[in-house]
Amino acid sequence: MPTAEQLRNKQQTYFDDMEVGQELPTEDIGPMTTVHAFRWSAAIENWHRIHYDQDFALYHEGLPNVLIHGSWKQSIMPKYLKDFCLPNGWMWKVSFQHRAMIVPGDTITCWGVVTKKFEKDGLGFLELQTGMRVQTGIETCPGVATIVLPIRGGREVPYPFVPPKDD
Repeated sequence: MPTAEQLRNKQQTYFDDMEVGQELPTEDIGPMTTVHAFRWSAAIENWHRIHYDQDFALYHEGLPNVLIHGSWKQSIMPKYLKDFCLPNGWMWKVSFQHRAMIVPGDTITCWGVVTKKFEKDGLGFLELQTGMRVQTGIETCPGVATIVLPIRGGREVPYPFVPPKDD
């Protein structure tokens, strides 16, 4: 996971630098712990015991361990894409499915691959296939996303981002 200093000093990735089929740099997070799950429970006030009470998760619910929250996963993919777009790009759209559990001990790898590239209104759009997989290779959150990157010598991506009107 990049540090705040690395993000402040990140060099811009331009639309011109990317090609269909190109992989974004991956980001590894973890290994996850029960402390991560408990802190997220406290932060969002989700007190369902499957997220912090191991005995309850194992013996009452029949789960393999406490579970890392779906809402945590929902916060990680946009952050991963936003960090890639910095400092002047924009993470515009992201959607994914929850397909597998993440439990303490798991390390998550966020990834993305460019599937389509197009220009509109002087901005560079990349459509991506995205996901999060655990160390065993199981895909936990397959999805898609659209990001907007500046074109070298082109106009700035507006902040806040206003999507171009459909033709």
